[in-house]
Amino acid sequence: MDSNSRKSVAPQGMLSLWVVLFVVWMVANSTLAIEVAILGAILTLGLAYVFTSTSDAWRQIRWTPAGFYHFLAYSGTFFVELVKANIAMMRIVYAPRIDIQPGIVKIRTKLKSPIGRLALANTIALTPGSLVMDIRDETLFIHWLDVQTTDIDKATEALAGPFETHLEKVFG
Repeated sequence: MDSNSRKSVAPQGMLSLWVVLFVVWMVANSTLAIEVAILGAILTLGLAYVFTSTSDAWRQIRWTPAGFYHFLAYSGTFFVELVKANIAMMRIVYAPRIDIQPGIVKIRTKLKSPIGRLALANTIALTPGSLVMDIRDETLFIHWLDVQTTDIDKATEALAGPFETHLEKVFG
């Protein structure tokens, strides 16, 4: 049997997904306790195995040095945009008069992979004031609490622009 015909026990992409899930687990639990780390390692390893063995989408993640850099840059960008969105929401909530224009806008993404589009949709949904309602191919329909523009290019830049470049380098 030659080395090319051997089948790996772990599905392709499992290790990288496990690392991401484990880091998220540790950050969410805000502790370095060994019990939490062991439980998180076991749970996230199981999740990573299930996700990668049942779907090809997770195998498209590119963990190159450039991809890793863009993942870190995306994380920083997301944090900054999250803070800005929360401040904007506080202004709306604490304003003496609510002056918003809610509506549904359409944006187009240049992301090609389903996992990249999912990451973008989740990123937009996690920032307060916007919620992705539907994804159809490269088009996302978003409920925006305070619509700044209905122009598809300007709305795309406002909602997806900060994230797309980095997500494209990681997910394609």
